[in-house]
Amino acid sequence: MVADPTGKKTPPLMAMAAGGIAGGVEAACTYPFEFAKTRVQLYGHEGVRNPFYVVAKVAREEGPRALYKGCSTMIVGSVGKDAVRFLAFDLIRGLFEDPATHRSSTAQSIGSGMLTGAVASTVVVTPSERIKTALIDDARTERRFRGPLHCVALLRREQGLRRALYRGYVTTTLKQVGTTGFRLGSYAALKDWERARGWAADGAAASFANGALAGTLTTLATQPFDTVKTKAQQARAVGTLECARAVLAQDGVAGFWRGTVMRLGRTVLAGGILFTANEQALKVLRAVFG
Repeated sequence: MVADPTGKKTPPLMAMAAGGIAGGVEAACTYPFEFAKTRVQLYGHEGVRNPFYVVAKVAREEGPRALYKGCSTMIVGSVGKDAVRFLAFDLIRGLFEDPATHRSSTAQSIGSGMLTGAVASTVVVTPSERIKTALIDDARTERRFRGPLHCVALLRREQGLRRALYRGYVTTTLKQVGTTGFRLGSYAALKDWERARGWAADGAAASFANGALAGTLTTLATQPFDTVKTKAQQARAVGTLECARAVLAQDGVAGFWRGTVMRLGRTVLAGGILFTANEQALKVLRAVFG
């Protein structure tokens, strides 16, 4: 990200294209785990914490297609989200980097990621997450929505456009500020640290390992925001503070980390896939377009 190993800057459109490709690949590969995590956050563990068991249980009882309810919304959202993320991160981090080495301090990388998270949440993440969560919630309850567009139209008619697309905006933005700050910031810091020691930091294996580690740190730090955000974005209208109080009353402080194992099952894999796909997409785009 920001520059290739030779120090050449990545053009903005190339950064956006590679980010979008990576986001789509990551979302398609890991969506069943996102589905399982969302189910657990909405309805509880039901005695199960193993994400693979939840995925198998839903596939057995509701059919394999049920695991991809809301997937198209997430793929579209992830393409837009990661295109915006990687572009914004490259541009923002570029303001703080050393012009000679194209490297930034860890604090500067994390700060750049936090600003990027706020931008991504406003432009694409909150609307796509809201619709995805409403579809998953509706699939188990009333089954009113025929698809993403019908979901948007119905929620807009019932709750107005702002609430239809931006319910849960505050918690989603706080989560994105934290996740993007930790994820992109820690990944960039890891690569800078490895390059400074002369290690190979740009291969597929290194990208996957760095991305998986960044995903783990991000999940543990930001899970409370994700739990409240998911509760706030279910199909029926529920306020953010009401959701936070409900989680606290039902499960105590530990309830804010409900779904952590489920989310780790996805984010560790997702982090590795996302950054590996991004690096490989950049290599292909540079080879094709120079």
